Amino acid sequence: MLSLVLLGFAWGLTMPMTKLAVSTGHGQFGIIFWQLVLVSLIMLLISAFQSGKSPVGLRHLRLLLVVALFGTIISNSMSYIAASHVPSGVMSIVMSLVPMSALPIALLWRSEVFDWRRLSGLVFGALAMVLLVGPDASLPDPSAGFFVLVAALSTICYGFEGNYVARFGLDGLDPIQVLLYSSLLGIVLITPLAIGTGQFYNPFAAWSVAENALLVSSFAHALAYAGYIWLVGIAGAVFAAQISYLVTVSGVLSAMVILDERYSGFIWLSLGLVLIGLFLVQPNRPQKIQT
Repeated sequence: MLSLVLLGFAWGLTMPMTKLAVSTGHGQFGIIFWQLVLVSLIMLLISAFQSGKSPVGLRHLRLLLVVALFGTIISNSMSYIAASHVPSGVMSIVMSLVPMSALPIALLWRSEVFDWRRLSGLVFGALAMVLLVGPDASLPDPSAGFFVLVAALSTICYGFEGNYVARFGLDGLDPIQVLLYSSLLGIVLITPLAIGTGQFYNPFAAWSVAENALLVSSFAHALAYAGYIWLVGIAGAVFAAQISYLVTVSGVLSAMVILDERYSGFIWLSLGLVLIGLFLVQPNRPQKIQT
């Protein structure tokens, strides 16, 4: 249980760090470039202590492309754009909709069986979104409602990525290899975008709070991801899935402490609806990721 709490806190911490990373005006492609560099270095270090790894070949390219594009480049681009306009705590609530976004995709792919209980979880998630973008008193800036929807689109990307991995497996690779090589591929893909849009920057030229936040966020993400996979292995997917609640609550509370954010009653009610939705949408049986 302690491991679950620590991992949930680490993952939730990435939300206020994301807010700080965009605070100095860095563009999303430049931030993603350096995030991928940092995650690649961390995964290289972890991978160095592994043994018996399967070789990576061209047959893995489609998997790595899906993870790089939908798990990082497209999804994080929308998250960073939204984070410039939306409170960090609200971002944490929106990002917790990933399991709810994944369920309709799973139903379309027929990898999940229709369940009224889980469908009701989607309804609670939808109501939570209405509370965030609807009432005038919900967000400090009512015009930020559009960017809440932009952030919600990123959860669809994560939902697609998760369903793809669940459906087609990792083709013999372990999760650390997938994160490492998809990050390296992501660097190749994001570099021309960062340079072409003028968003590439040298963080060492004027190191500031944004660079510190990106460093902390990258370490927290990489370690939380590796720890989550470890937790699934020793405790099972159903137990590990409870991390969703902790990530959401941790993200909201850490934003209050680090960024001094305060929220309206609508946002707290939205958080409650999301937690109920997460409970209802969780699978009844363990979900095994094919390797």
